Amino acid sequence: MSKVTVVGAGNVGATCANVLAHKDLVKEIVLLDIQGDLARGKALDSWQQAPIDYYSTHLKGTEDYKETANSDIVVITAGVPRKPGMSRDDLISTNAKIVNMVTKSIMEHSKNPIIIVVSNPLDVMTYAAYKASGLDSTRVFGMAGILDTARYRAFLAEALKVSPKEIQAVLMGGHGDTMVPLPRYTTVSGIPVTELIEDDKLDAIVERTKMGGGELVKLMGTSAWYAPGAAAAQMVESIVRDENRIFPCCALLNGEYGMKDIFLGVPVKLGAKGIVQMLELKLNKDEMELLKSSAGHVRAVMEVYDGMGV
Repeated sequence: MSKVTVVGAGNVGATCANVLAHKDLVKEIVLLDIQGDLARGKALDSWQQAPIDYYSTHLKGTEDYKETANSDIVVITAGVPRKPGMSRDDLISTNAKIVNMVTKSIMEHSKNPIIIVVSNPLDVMTYAAYKASGLDSTRVFGMAGILDTARYRAFLAEALKVSPKEIQAVLMGGHGDTMVPLPRYTTVSGIPVTELIEDDKLDAIVERTKMGGGELVKLMGTSAWYAPGAAAAQMVESIVRDENRIFPCCALLNGEYGMKDIFLGVPVKLGAKGIVQMLELKLNKDEMELLKSSAGHVRAVMEVYDGMGV
């Protein structure tokens, strides 16, 4: 693979492009934005960083979709960010139109790309991109769970006074307040986290994780960007290197967990062809109820989108 396009040169998109460049995975990164000079400026700044941080990936900024031709992977971050007091669902009308337009424009110039959606509200924007692209569902999926588990692991690392490198975790469901962290599948260097922390402290960390995006919006007045940008770049890396890494991603379910025709966060293997395998965990009754509740919320938003006729 030689070419990645990142749509949206805002904080998340620019961070994703910059982190990707540092990984030195591909020959070219195209950073596209309706504000062409913003994209050109950020791409040029990152390219001038190459001799310092020692990478060869060339970055190019543009507002012209022709420049994205023959992209292997496209990361869509375009859209309006959340403002204080705004829920992800409030974003649906504006961002659905943007994601639709972006996806159709990309498909005019790239035959069979892999599309990673980052725009919010994540689950329904991934659904929108899937419908607009006409691609197989293994090639269109969303970045949410990697970010959510990163927050969860960061909070745990702080509480346990250990390196975040030691913590592995799985998180499922919709991206937002109804996400389903799974302490039963959380380990610290192979040790179940439940053996290392009291239940009440773990419950508090789970709740903080659910509200993790909102916490940052309150602090900064806008959505996060360092962790989301890096999370999207990590997905690209697993695809380009064909690593088959297991990540929680927003994917179309086709009977897994007893659900169909819904985009929901589940663990998947990511490789050169996109989603190589969906992993179906053996959830207990309580976990399954939480997942079904989260799915109900996501489906309601998907139905709102369908009713808009975008």
